[in-house]
Formats: sequence, C-alpha cells, structure tokens
Amino acid sequence: MLKSYLRIAIRNLQKQKGFAFINLAGLAVGIACFSLLILYVTNERSFDRFHRNAPNIYRLYTEWAPIFGEREPTQYTDFAGATNQPIGEAMKQDIPDVDATAQLELPWGVSLMRAENRVIRVEVGFAEGGLFTIFDFPLKYGSRTAVLRGANDVVLTESRANQLFGRDDVVGKTVDIQLGITYYTFTVSGVAYDPPDNSTIRFDVLASFGFLKGKRGDAFDIGNNWHPTVVQTYVLLKPGSKLAGKPDVLDGFMRKYSPLSSMGDLTKTWKKSEMPVTLKLQPLLSIHTDSWFHGYSFTDYETIDPASTWILLGIAGGILLIACINFTTLAIGRSVARAKEVGLRKVVGAEKRQIIFQFLMEAIMLSAISAVFGLLLADLALPWFNQLAGRNLHFSFGEDYLQLAVIAGVALVAGILAGSYPALVLAHFNPVEVLKSKIRLGGSNLFTKSLVTFQFALSMALIGCTIIILQQTSFMIHKSPGFDKENVVVIDAGQLDPGKMFPLFRQALANRPEIAGVTSAAAGMGAGKDLLGYSDKGISAAINVIDTGYVRVMGMHLLAGSMPGQSPIGDSIKPLLINETAMRSFGWNLGNAVGKTFKPFQGGTGLVAGVVQNFNFRPLGEAVRAQFFITSTDNGFVNFYVRIRPGDPSRSLALIESTWKALAPGVPLNYSFLDEDVNAYYRSEKNWSRIVAWAGGISVFLACLGLLGLAALTAVNRTKEIGIRKVLGASEAGVVLLVAKGFIQLVGVAFVIATPVAWMVMHRWLADYAERVSINWVIFVVVGLVTLALAMVAIGHQAIRAAMTSPVKALRTE
Repeated sequence: MLKSYLRIAIRNLQKQKGFAFINLAGLAVGIACFSLLILYVTNERSFDRFHRNAPNIYRLYTEWAPIFGEREPTQYTDFAGATNQPIGEAMKQDIPDVDATAQLELPWGVSLMRAENRVIRVEVGFAEGGLFTIFDFPLKYGSRTAVLRGANDVVLTESRANQLFGRDDVVGKTVDIQLGITYYTFTVSGVAYDPPDNSTIRFDVLASFGFLKGKRGDAFDIGNNWHPTVVQTYVLLKPGSKLAGKPDVLDGFMRKYSPLSSMGDLTKTWKKSEMPVTLKLQPLLSIHTDSWFHGYSFTDYETIDPASTWILLGIAGGILLIACINFTTLAIGRSVARAKEVGLRKVVGAEKRQIIFQFLMEAIMLSAISAVFGLLLADLALPWFNQLAGRNLHFSFGEDYLQLAVIAGVALVAGILAGSYPALVLAHFNPVEVLKSKIRLGGSNLFTKSLVTFQFALSMALIGCTIIILQQTSFMIHKSPGFDKENVVVIDAGQLDPGKMFPLFRQALANRPEIAGVTSAAAGMGAGKDLLGYSDKGISAAINVIDTGYVRVMGMHLLAGSMPGQSPIGDSIKPLLINETAMRSFGWNLGNAVGKTFKPFQGGTGLVAGVVQNFNFRPLGEAVRAQFFITSTDNGFVNFYVRIRPGDPSRSLALIESTWKALAPGVPLNYSFLDEDVNAYYRSEKNWSRIVAWAGGISVFLACLGLLGLAALTAVNRTKEIGIRKVLGASEAGVVLLVAKGFIQLVGVAFVIATPVAWMVMHRWLADYAERVSINWVIFVVVGLVTLALAMVAIGHQAIRAAMTSPVKALRTE
C-alpha cells in the first residue's frame, strides 16, 4: 500500500514539475532562513550556560539613587565599602548563602608581553584563583586549584601561548608584561583553552589579583595620571539560595560595611533611615542581555537588547509561517487536478481514511524533502551569515539534537498542515459531483484568500519594520555626537610615559601641513573606552583629565567662558569645564554658570571656567550625563588624538608612524580612527539590522513565490472561463485584469492590516532610545506600492499567458 502511494505521489510530482519545484524551493528557503535565525538567537541566549554553576553565579553591583540631576540610577560593578576587607570575603563571612567568591579586574587598554625574543600585544586582566573553581574555564595545562595563587602567577590562553612561545605546554615559563611603563616578570601557572564565543568573560592573559593588590597606588601610575581599575566581584551561591530576592539581607550588609555616616555630605540629602546606595546581584546568565546596565565602567561586556532577539524570533517564525502558507496554498491548488482521481478511487471502493492518509503522506514526504534541502542550503549559507551577523556560528546536529528535532518537527507540522485541508475536503466529496466537474477547489476559496492575505500582511509588516530599524541604525552612526569624530587618529600611548612622550610628539607634528592638531586625554571615547566614573559628596558625573587643546582639536563647542589653563593636581581650587547637563543640574544657566564654585573633590573646590556643549561619549541610546573636564600640569595622557586633514589619510599616517618610531623605537604604534571607535558602539545594531533586512527581503520573495504558483493555478482553474470570455469578445487586457484583480485586492487588505501593526511595534521599539528617528507614514505607503509592484510582476506573466491562450485550445482542455 505504501509503495503504491509513493508511486502515485512521484507521478503527480512529475506531472506538475513547476508547481512541485515552487513548493519545494519555497519551503526549503523558509526552513533555511528559520534555521539560521534560530541558530543566531539560540547562541545569543546561550551565553555562559556552559558553566555548571551558572544558575548560582552572580555579579555584585551597587546602584546609587539618581543624584546630580540624573534621570536614572548609577550602577557600579566595583565597591569596597568602608573597610579594607574585600567585599567578597566579607559576604562569605557574614552571609551563609555565599559559597565562594572571586574578584576580576577587566583589562584596560593593551599591554606588551615578551618572552624568548618575541613581543606581542595582549589585554591583561587580573583575577583571583577562585575564578577557575567558580567558573568552568577548562585548563589545558595546570591545576584549577593551584593557578593564580602566587602573586606573580599568570594564566595564558592556548592561542596566546602558541603566539608567544610557538607551543602551549609552557607551565613554569616566565613572561615579562608591561604594566604602565614598567615590565614585570610573571610565571605561567596555567594554560587555558580559549574561552568559547558564547562566554561573557573573555580573556587573553589573567595575572594574579594578589599582584595587583600589592602594587596598587604607585606601580601603575602613568606620569602624574592614575591607572583606572574596574573590579568585578562574582559570588557563587549555594544551591537553592534565594539571596538575590532578599534585599533586606543585602541592605543590612551594606549598612554594616558602608554605613551612612561614612558617606560624608550625603547625610544632608538622605534621611538616616534610607540608604542612597543599594547592593544588588546580577545573574551571570543575564549579563549578556541586560542592556539596561549602564554603569560608569571603563569597559564592560558587550550586551544585546533582548528585544532584538524577540524580534528575530518573530521574524524567524514569520518567515517559516509564510513558507508554510505557500506550501499549504499550493498544495490546495494542486489538489484541483486530482479531484477526478479521488472520485474514481471512491467509486471503486476507496475509504476516506485511505484518501486522507495518501494526501498526508505525500505532503509530509514533500516537506521532508524540503527540510533536507533547507538544511543543506542553511549550511551552505552559514559562512555568509556569520559574516553578516559578526559571529562564528556552526550547526552541531550531532551534538545538539534539539536543533534537529525542531527542524524535523517543523517539516512534520508543515506537511500535516499542507495535506490535511485538501485531504479532508476531497475525502468528503460526492464522487458523482466530482466526475461531473461540479466541484471546484483552489485559489478562489475564502480559506486560501485568507492565507495569502495573511502572508502578505506579515511580509509588509516585516519590510516596514526593517526600514525603520535601518533608519535608526543609520541615524545613530551618522548623527554628530556633539564633536567632530571624522579624521581623528587615536593613539594608545599606554606603553610609554606619556608625560614625557606627548610634548615631544606634539612638537614633532606641529606646523606640518598634514596635521590639523594634536591633543591628549586620560580617558578615551568609543566602544571599550569611557570617561572616568566619578561619585563623591552627593555628586555623580563622568570626568576626564584633558590637555588644554582638547576642546579645540576634538571639535567641541564652548557655550560660555573659556578653556581653563593648566592647574597642578595638588591645588585646592581647580578650574574646570562642565557640560550643559551638569550646569542645569546645579540650577545654573549660561549667563551665571562661569565663576561658580562647588566641591566635587575630596578637600578641593571646583571653579567653573567654562561650559561645553553636550556631547555623547556614550551611545545615542543613552541620555547625556553630567561631565567635568579638568586640565593638569601633566602634559600628556595615555590617549593621543591627532586630527589630520580631510582626504587620503595615507600620507598623514605615514608621518605619524615615522614620528612615533623616531621617538619610541621598539614600541609598535597602536592606533585607530575615532569615528570607527564611536561607531563600534552600534556594531550589534548594525549586525542584527542587516539580518532583519535580509530576512525581510526573503519574506517578500517567499510571498511572491507563492503568489506566482497560486496565480498559475488560478489561471489553469479558470481556463474554460477565460476561453468563453475571449469568444464573447473580451480583450487581452481585460483578461489580464480579471486574473490579477483578486490578488490586487488581497494585497490592499494586507496593507490595511500590516500598517498599524508595524507602526505600533516600531513605536514601542524606538521608545528605548534617547535619540531616535520619527516614523513617517510615507514608509508604509512605499512598502505597499513596492509590494504591489512585486506581486504584479509575480502574477503578470501567468495573467498575460492566460490572456494570450487561444480560446479554442482553452475550451478543448475542458
């Protein structure tokens, strides 16, 4: 019986090769797109799940109530309290739920590491040995309980060990690492496998946290500047602990180790019963998707907006649904030609269940073939998709059976949906009426029209949303952040004493026609960099120590006052610049802000010398925070900024490199372009907006592909009608309009449904951005017209072909 059904199915596919190909191709493309998008979303949602203790690992952070005119609380990942005891150790001692703790300092800039006559650039972090017992970062060489226990221990990744030594079995070897301007010798106590791509914590080199604690305060000073640090504390809670949901316990801990009496002037602005700072626990499994976390961190982990993953999940489901609708509508249409076959089979004794089973089996077989081709297509497209998404994804069906089970389930459901409707309808036909050709099934029934309308509404909504997402991404990339980010070369001088290097470097480039200006600052701008976080005396702001030429070279705008001169770090009164946000927070205006004083420093007074126009040193999705700018007698900081003349940068870069080599022989030049650094904030938005654009285009393609097949079936089903109309004098244009009119109406209804849905979704999505584009109704009109044009192209060929058919031939086919 099965062999007979299979033979009949193959014969029918051979008779309708074109429709079969459209059916196969449409569902295969849909499954391929669905597989790639689900793979991407699954990867984003899988961060850190490879750690066995992941559900019980948390990162500590403190949240200060909004102060200094801020609209949102300020978060910090490092906190010491009023005690010299590390917060992790104190929590383990005082709170029974805490099983283990480990501190980690993220890298700040790039350092040089040398061994065996080789020198490489690395990012050096510091960690306690407990990091390798809390987290499951596997060691290739070394013991998890022994690494980073000595003050001069270091752990290298496998790739860095091979890069430096040419092999990875290097436990016991020594390396020299430059921190600040001094080389220190470390002993390799372990070699770790490279952290997986879906790890929040990533590292090149981890040195012992004990070394950092022993040296902090003097060894990392760069000139008269300081070495910025961001310490993160991770705690492992005991299984079943509810500590994260017990704010009273954490509040009691804070009151013990950081009582309100230790917060100075804050006692004047907060009631004694309140704490302006709250200790919180951030789950490890949420860090990658906690896009709300905007602490004043010098650097933090890359995060994604969880809304973007839900949007991609919706798009993946939408594309698959469009492909399944195509599959179903074409299966319904193809069943028209088999009505007489079903009638004859029922006459000779076939039962309803046999007919239903045959149609279902054929549909499931076709969907299974589509699934196989879809997976092959997805695998072939994966390298291109990785480049598009900025990820290194791979299918692992041999290891992850869930992926394969999902695709198999999709194929099965698609086959059942596609085969059930025509099977149930045909199985209940009266064979006499079928053989008399009184029964019609195909593209003109309400169910099929509803499916086509729905898929076009979904496609238009996707395209409309895609255009708005691309507009917002382009807006963030191209909008001026408040300073001139173009034609600025950023040089990392962290391997030198910039206080000595900067004056020489600036003098060497002075008066050169290729160079428009040179300046320096303690903090950088762009992704992975940040202005320095500052909070004291009830004031919270971002702070930067700058060279006196900084505002001019960076293209910023002074709205009042003037650039302050250099002031010694020890001076009790410090002239400084503030931005508009800080000015308004104090209740001042441009007419009275200059000359005002306040006390932002321990034992010092700030004197406002000028007000600088607000600029975005963080992504445009965030509101501009209060900022202070201080000048210093230190004539150089680790970030050198060289503004070059517009045009071909090659000559300017060659000049900068030759100057650097002459002044710092043996230290390779490490530079980037400021506009690229700033735009890197939007790397994830760019990646996923490209994915959305690609997916939206695929959805329209699939909708038109289904419409092409459905139009062809409609023309076939109406062959006799068209022949009669032509005999009675209908023009070819009239016949084309007859075939196309129904589909044009469906596209119109789809437009009416899609427009408000897309507007509401995008209005909600844009609300999360401090600066955003407006939604223009013209977008949806253009989308509707373009979709209509594509639909007309899809059905036009079939309509014209039907109109050109000889009426005699048309009537003979009946």
